[in-house]
Amino acid sequence: MKLYEHEAVELFRSYGIPVPRSIVASSPQDVRKAVVELGGRAVLKAQVLVGGRGKAGGIRVVGSPDEAEAVARLMLGASLKGEVVRKLLVAELIGFGRELYLSLTADRTNRGHLLLVSPMGGVDIEEIAAKHPESVLRVPIDPIVGLRSYHVRKAVRFLGLEGEAAADCERVLTGLYSLYSDYGCELAEINPLVVDERNRLMALDAKVIIDDNFVRVKGMPFEREKGPEDVARDLGFSYVELDGDIGVICNGAGLTMATMDLIKHYGGRPANFLDIGGGANAERVEKAVRFLLQKEGIRVVFVNVLGGITRCDEVALGLVRGIRESGKEVRLVVRLVGTREEEGQRILRENGYEFFRSMEEAARRAVELASGTA
Repeated sequence: MKLYEHEAVELFRSYGIPVPRSIVASSPQDVRKAVVELGGRAVLKAQVLVGGRGKAGGIRVVGSPDEAEAVARLMLGASLKGEVVRKLLVAELIGFGRELYLSLTADRTNRGHLLLVSPMGGVDIEEIAAKHPESVLRVPIDPIVGLRSYHVRKAVRFLGLEGEAAADCERVLTGLYSLYSDYGCELAEINPLVVDERNRLMALDAKVIIDDNFVRVKGMPFEREKGPEDVARDLGFSYVELDGDIGVICNGAGLTMATMDLIKHYGGRPANFLDIGGGANAERVEKAVRFLLQKEGIRVVFVNVLGGITRCDEVALGLVRGIRESGKEVRLVVRLVGTREEEGQRILRENGYEFFRSMEEAARRAVELASGTA
């Protein structure tokens, strides 16, 4: 489970990793107040779970409370790479020189942990490794032994840190490793970790991914207002909310992605990724439909199911019940192929819904209905 940046920042702070002062805001007025409190200048950072926020306009520097409020009006409620921005992290503006990179991740090859260090922070680590492989230090860590002082000294030397910055690096690495271990993380990353004007270190970005098994066993490390993805997870679905108008329900992640690609190929915009998984019965499909139709702006629901252990008649029953119980008027386009498909198609036909055997024809029809050209 990926944490929002403001959640990761709070974890960093609790483990002694230095971070700028920051305030979470969900309205332009609250953003203005936060900027005043932080001294009149700040960085506004969209709180979304997608990567590449900076290039997509999700990180903005503002020089006054008035500018902050105006920029916040543009950012809040906007779609950033398919995800709606509901909150901003308003962070203190920090002056700095060097940008560094630190992360801990799973080393599946050696069944341990891997510390990654680079003096070239502020850039995606894959890009650094591809263009400047000599600039990335990889330090395997045995989970039984844990992080040791010689690991830290190796990282400090590689980064060329001295004095206060070197001492800070030891504290940051110790805190980051403790956080990584305590929360069963798949990734704990600081990019960039900057050296400020006083030769002290500061984490300007925080990225943490916690293993889903940890969350299921021990629960969330803090209170979080449940978003659609969280609600879907509780229902047992894999779900990602997007900004289109064609709802998507499929079985299997690969089929779901292929369905979304096909919708875009024909000029449509998928509203979501929703994978109901294998062996779904009518009750599970009904829950998926009712959940999906809570999202505003869906004009068409495109259901694409390959029936193996999933029975097509169960899918059809769930679709009919789900739409009826939702009380919503929505066009339904269905492609059902596989186990008991004839029975499933009969149920759809009797209830006035369109069905197809061809995935391409079904996708084209969904786009036509959504665009009003049908």
